[in-house]
Amino acid sequence: MKLRNYFSFLAFIFVTYTVDAQYLTFSHGGLNRQYLYYAPPGLPANSPLIVVMHGYSDDATAIKNYSGMNLIADVYGFAVCYPRGTVDHTGCRFFNVGYDFNVGIDTVNDLDFVEDLAVYLQQSQGLDSNRTYATGLSNGGDMCYKIACEGSGVFKAVAPVAGMVLQSILSNNTNYSPLPICEFHGTADNVTYFTGDPTNMGGWGAYPSLPSTINYFSGLNSCNQTATDTLADTDPNDGSFIVREKHSINGSNCNQVWLYKVVGGGHEWIGSWGNMDVYAGVEMVEFFQDVYCNSLTNINPQTSNNKSLNVYPSPANSQINVKADATLLGSVYTVYDNAGKSVLSGKINSENTVIESGNLSGGIYLFSVGDNLKQTLKIIKE
Repeated sequence: MKLRNYFSFLAFIFVTYTVDAQYLTFSHGGLNRQYLYYAPPGLPANSPLIVVMHGYSDDATAIKNYSGMNLIADVYGFAVCYPRGTVDHTGCRFFNVGYDFNVGIDTVNDLDFVEDLAVYLQQSQGLDSNRTYATGLSNGGDMCYKIACEGSGVFKAVAPVAGMVLQSILSNNTNYSPLPICEFHGTADNVTYFTGDPTNMGGWGAYPSLPSTINYFSGLNSCNQTATDTLADTDPNDGSFIVREKHSINGSNCNQVWLYKVVGGGHEWIGSWGNMDVYAGVEMVEFFQDVYCNSLTNINPQTSNNKSLNVYPSPANSQINVKADATLLGSVYTVYDNAGKSVLSGKINSENTVIESGNLSGGIYLFSVGDNLKQTLKIIKE
C-alpha cells in the first residue's frame, strides 16, 4: 500500500530544475484548501483550463515541476491549476477517492473540491467552462476516473497517468455521462497494476485491469471502432515502447477513449522518467485538442498567422534545421527542456539555420522564436 510513497523520492531524482510557487487559498467544506495557479502572460479571455493532481504522499509543487505543464501552457495557450490534497490519518497528502484504508476515517470531499475550484477559476479568471480538463498521476489519476464516473460535468475530458478506477466506484456508476478519457499506463507498473487487483492484495481496494477499464469506458461511450498503432521507439535505451489504442464512434472525435500502453514501463509520468518516447503533457493536450464534438472544446497551439517557421527533422540527431521566412531574421530562438530550463539559444540569421544539438540528451524540448511564436519540438540523441 505504501509503495506510492516512493514517488516523492522519484521527483527529486528526475526533476533537476524546480521553481517555488506561492500557494493560493480556496475556502471549501470548512477548510482553507490550497492550490497553485499559472496563466501564460497575456492569456486571452475564455481560454482552456487544465487541472493537474498530484499522487499519494506527494504535493502540488512537485507535479508542477516534473510535468512541465506551465511550459506546455505557454505553447498551447491555457491556464493550469495544481490543487493540493489534504493529509489523511496516516500522515500522507492525498485526494480522497475512497481507498479501503480511508473509508470511514477520512471524509474530505475532494471531487466536490476540485469541481468547485475549477468553477471558481472559470469565473474569477475568465476561463472557458466548455474547455476544462483534468489530469493527474497515480492518486491524481484515480481522481480522474472518479470525475469520469461521479462528476457533475464541470470537466469535459480527463487524462489519468498510471491511474485506476476502484471497483466500488464502478459498482455505483449508474448515472454516467460519456466523457473522453486518455490513460497512460506501464505494463510493469508495480504500484497501480496494469493487470488490476481484483482481490485487493495491494490494500488500496479492488480494481479491474487496465484493458478491462478501457473496454468498460469504451462501451459506456458507445465506441465501436478501435485503431491501434505502435509509436516510434525513439529512445531504445529506456527499456520500453508504446502501443496506442484509440477507441471511437465510427472514427468521429466525440467521446473517444485512448490508451497509451507503455510496454515494459513502470509507475511514471512519461517523458520525465521511464519511457522517453513521448511526453505525457504534450500528448494529453493533443488528445484534448482532438476529442471534441464542436469547436468549443478545442485547444489550439499559440502560433502566429503572419510568420512561417518549420523545424525538422523530428526526431533529430546531431542537428536541428530551422526554416524561417524573412520576417523572423534576427529573432532570438530558445530551446527549453521539459523542466522549463533553457538549454540552447541563439539568433536566426538566415532562412535556413542549422542548430547543433549533439550534446542534448534524448527527450522532448520546446522551441521558441521571438515573443509570440512558439511550437513543440522533439529532439532525440540517437
